[in-house]
Amino acid sequence: MSLRAFLKLVEIQTKLASLFPFLIGALFVLYRYHAINITNTIIFFSSMLIFDMTTTAINNYMDYKKATSDEYRQNENIIGQEKIPEWLVVTIILSLLSIATFLGILLVIRTDLLVLVLGMLCFAIGIFYTFGPIPLSRMPLGEVFSGVTMGFGIVFLTVYATAFDKGIASIHLVGSNLLFQADLILLLEIFIVSLPCIFTIANIMLANNICDLEADIKNNRFTLAYYIGKKHSILLFDCLYALSFVAIIISVLLKYLPPILLLSLLAILPVYKHVAVFNQKQSKSETFVVAIKNLILVNGSVLIMLVLAVIV
Repeated sequence: MSLRAFLKLVEIQTKLASLFPFLIGALFVLYRYHAINITNTIIFFSSMLIFDMTTTAINNYMDYKKATSDEYRQNENIIGQEKIPEWLVVTIILSLLSIATFLGILLVIRTDLLVLVLGMLCFAIGIFYTFGPIPLSRMPLGEVFSGVTMGFGIVFLTVYATAFDKGIASIHLVGSNLLFQADLILLLEIFIVSLPCIFTIANIMLANNICDLEADIKNNRFTLAYYIGKKHSILLFDCLYALSFVAIIISVLLKYLPPILLLSLLAILPVYKHVAVFNQKQSKSETFVVAIKNLILVNGSVLIMLVLAVIV
C-alpha cells in the first residue's frame, strides 16, 4: 500500500477534529494550572491520534463490508477505489490498535487508574462506533458519542495527563475496595470549556448525516437526521453553533477562561455566513465543508486567544 492510500484510508485530513480539543486542553492546563507534562502529553497525543486513525480505518472497512451495492464499494469507498486487499486493511487496523493500546497503558503507568477506565471507555466507543451488529454510527447517537468522546474526552484527558495529581478526579484500589473521588466543580469547569469542541465536532457528524440522508437510508443507516427529519436537523445544526458561543461567554463569566476569550466571538459573523450557505443547500460535495470550516473558525479563535492568555 502506498503512503497516499494509507493516508486516505485513515482520512488524515479529518484529524483536525482531534487536534483542536488536544491543543485547547494543553493550553487550558497551562493557563489553569501553570504546568505541562511534556512526556505525558506526547504519549497521550500519539495514542489519541493513532486510535483516531484506527477508528476511521474501521469505519471505512465496515462501510465497505456492509455496502448494499458493488457500485458503492468500487467507486465511493476508499478500499475499493484503491483496490486495497481486505487482509491488509485488517492488518493495519490491528497494528494501529496495538500501538495505541501500548501507549495508553504506558500513560496509565505514569498517571493512575482513571486514565485506564476512561481510555477503555473511549476505545470501546471508538471501536463499536462502526463495528458490530448495530454500530453507534447507524443509530441516532453518533453526534452525541462523537461530540462528547472527542470534544470532552480529549480535552479532559489532555488536562488530566498533566494535572492528574491536582484533585480533579482519581480512582484508587485500596485492598478489595475500588475508590473513586472527583471534584465536581473542577469537572464542570473542564466540561464547560470543552463545549465549543463538543458542539462543533457533533456538527461535523450531523452535517455528514444530513447530506447523506437518502444514501444512508438505502444502506440501512438510520441516523439522527432520519429520526428528527432534515428540517429539524438543520435547525439543530444552527443551534449548536450558537451554543458554542454561549459556552465561551459562560466560561468567561465564571472565570474559567480569561476575558480575552471574548474576542473569539468575532468568529460569529463568518460562522453564520457559512451556516446560511449550508441552510440553503445540503450537499456532501459542495456544502459539507462548511462544518469543517466552522470547526476551524470556532476552535481556532479559542486557541489563538488561549495562546495570548498564556503568553500575557
